[in-house]
Amino acid sequence: MEISSAIAVLTAMITPAVLISACGSMILSTSSRLGRVVDRVRALSDRLEDMARLPASEAGSSERQHIIFAQLDKLTSRARILQRSMVSFYLALGMFVATTVAIGIVAIWSRYTALPVTLGIGGACFLFYGSILLIFEARLALSTIHLEMDFIWRQTKRIAPAEIVERYKPHFVHFRRKPE
Repeated sequence: MEISSAIAVLTAMITPAVLISACGSMILSTSSRLGRVVDRVRALSDRLEDMARLPASEAGSSERQHIIFAQLDKLTSRARILQRSMVSFYLALGMFVATTVAIGIVAIWSRYTALPVTLGIGGACFLFYGSILLIFEARLALSTIHLEMDFIWRQTKRIAPAEIVERYKPHFVHFRRKPE
């Protein structure tokens, strides 16, 4: 093998490294998001257990319990989506590493020339799928935040003096349904 063709092969083998790095970043951020979801579930679970220990009159409103259950439902969905996206990113990572190896094998034996391209496209598809899942998860996260903020706003309106409540109106985002 000539030196120029060897350098070309090594250059081609390094090219998937950018996508490998992207997968690593996505895995790291998704793992962090999953950790935050798990922490939030534990905190809500502890709050629910504390409420269960109190007599019904002291436990707080059923509205608070409804909000906690609704959040736990959304957090469960978020955790499952995040797990699926992490699997997708790990598959993409493996495929990009396999692409690098396949480029080297093709350079040595000049057979199976479609293999690196197929693996690279497969890895890109998994990376894309994982990214789409993260969009769905982010939407769920936003709905959870809105749910809690709307609850806090209703609680505050019951407690705060009327002149303060009138002074501060909730700011609704154009794509959000107004709470009833």
